[in-house]
Amino acid sequence: MHDLIQRFARNTQGRDLAVGDIHGHFGRLELALRGVGFDPSRDRLFSVGDLADRGPESLAALDWLKQPWFHAVRGNHEDYAVRYRSVDPDNWVMNGGAWFQILTPEMQAAVSDAFAALPYAIEVETSAGIVGIVHADCPTPDWGDLALALTRRSMRSTCIWSRVRITESDRTGVAGVRAVVVGHTPVHEPVTLANVHHIDTGGWTSRGHFTLLDLSTLTPATA
Repeated sequence: MHDLIQRFARNTQGRDLAVGDIHGHFGRLELALRGVGFDPSRDRLFSVGDLADRGPESLAALDWLKQPWFHAVRGNHEDYAVRYRSVDPDNWVMNGGAWFQILTPEMQAAVSDAFAALPYAIEVETSAGIVGIVHADCPTPDWGDLALALTRRSMRSTCIWSRVRITESDRTGVAGVRAVVVGHTPVHEPVTLANVHHIDTGGWTSRGHFTLLDLSTLTPATA
């Protein structure tokens, strides 16, 4: 198994931004990045996962993952591809996975391998403390317990599938970390529950937009 948590030292040259679910809309994301003056020679972009499915540019995720400034955690839609030999293809197609079904066996394996290499969590050092990134929710009340928890399949499932915190408006927060940034559940505007920031503002939908959260200030980035 690859590293469950990937850690990044503080970016002393530029900004660190986080983006919500992309779902195969990298062209739209490029426009959003241009709008805030993203500079790939200095800045880094961290994704909460769900790079693929639903949009027309799902396969572009492989090219983005090769960029030294782009980093992502595994979402539930990456998990579909990782487990593609055993998942229900009809369920996956219903959730946007038709693009994968028409790939050659070699390309299917390449996509699966690339997504399997993604961590379940990312830690980014900022001047104000560590910011954690997971797809859906932190499955432990204390971030310091996450590494051990992720060795259990049930905890990994919570990490990429759970909507409990936001559906119940749970404001207990996550101890041991400055903030946790998540996606998975679409919201009209970013929602902050204690120190957990929900930033999937539907940039992959016709009426949504991409939120680019500055991890230093924990506010949407501007140009």
